[in-house]
Amino acid sequence: MSEKAPFLVFSGTNSRYLAEKICASLNCPLGQMNITHFADGEFAVSYEESIRGANVFLVQSTFPNSDNLMELLLMIDAAKRASAKTINAVVPYFGWARQDRKDKPRVSIGAKLVADLLSVAGIDRLITMDLHADQIQGFFDIPVDHLYASAVFLPYIQSLKLEDLVIATPDVGGSKRASTFSKYLGVPLVLCNKSREKANEVASMQIIGDVKDKNVVLVDDIVDTAGTITKAADIMLAAGAKSVRAIASHCVMSDPASFRVQESGLTEMVFTDSIPYSKKCAKVKQLSIADMFAETIRRVVNNESISSQYLI
Repeated sequence: MSEKAPFLVFSGTNSRYLAEKICASLNCPLGQMNITHFADGEFAVSYEESIRGANVFLVQSTFPNSDNLMELLLMIDAAKRASAKTINAVVPYFGWARQDRKDKPRVSIGAKLVADLLSVAGIDRLITMDLHADQIQGFFDIPVDHLYASAVFLPYIQSLKLEDLVIATPDVGGSKRASTFSKYLGVPLVLCNKSREKANEVASMQIIGDVKDKNVVLVDDIVDTAGTITKAADIMLAAGAKSVRAIASHCVMSDPASFRVQESGLTEMVFTDSIPYSKKCAKVKQLSIADMFAETIRRVVNNESISSQYLI
C-alpha cells in the first residue's frame, strides 16, 4: 500500500481479532487508534494518524453489551470530525436486529433505532452479513452491502462429502435461507415447526420431511441459548437421522448454550468468526469471514461489483 493510502482500516476493541485478519488479507496495516477508558466506564476515541481525505473502514460488530455499539458511534463521530472522505461501517454482526418490527403493542423497533444512530453519526456505507431480517437494509438511506456467510459455509459442507445429505432449518422463519442452500447443493429440504411459550424457551417442535437414514445439516443465522437448535438435533436423531450438524452465521452463544451444544446429539456446531467465542466447547468450530470482508472492501474501494462474489 502506498504512503498516501486510498483507504484505512480501523477496529473497535472487541473486533480487533477480525480486523487484523482482514488487514492481513488486504496486505495493509491496521490503523492506529486509541480508546481511553475512564473510571466510571465512559470512554473516548482518538485516531493516532491522519485520516483527512481517506476512505475509512471501521470494523466493529455491535453484539451486546452496548459498549460495542457506543464505541462504533464514537469512532464514526471522530472520523467525521477528522475530515475523512468516506466513513464505511463494517459490522459483521448487526446487533439488535431481532427487534425489526412491532410484533406486539408498545414495543421498540431496536434495529431501526440502531440504523438511525449510525446514519446520524455519519456513516456513508454499511457492510454487514446475514441480517436477521433482510428488510433491515431498508432502514438505511445509504448503500448497504449485505454479505452472506454461505460463501464460507457451502464450500465447507461440500468438503464433508456427506452421503444422503439433507438441509434442515430449526424453525420455519429460516426456511428461505435453508431453501437456497438445498437448491445450490441439490439435496432435499426439511423444516422444523416450533412454538414458544416465552423468549429463549421452546415449547414444542415437529419435523416436516423425512430425515431417516440421512445426514442432516441444520442452517440458522443466530444461535443464542442453543435451545432450539439442540432440540431440533435431538428430535431428528430420534426420528432416525444418521448424524446432525449445525451451521449458523453468528456465534452469540449465551449461557447455557455451550453446555447444551456439548451435551446434545450434534456432531459439530459451525459458526463464522463475526463474534468472538472464548468459551470451551469441543463441538464448536469457527470459519473465518475475513477474506470475504477484505474482498468486499477492495471492491468498494475500486468501485467493482459486490454481488458477483455471492455464491447464492
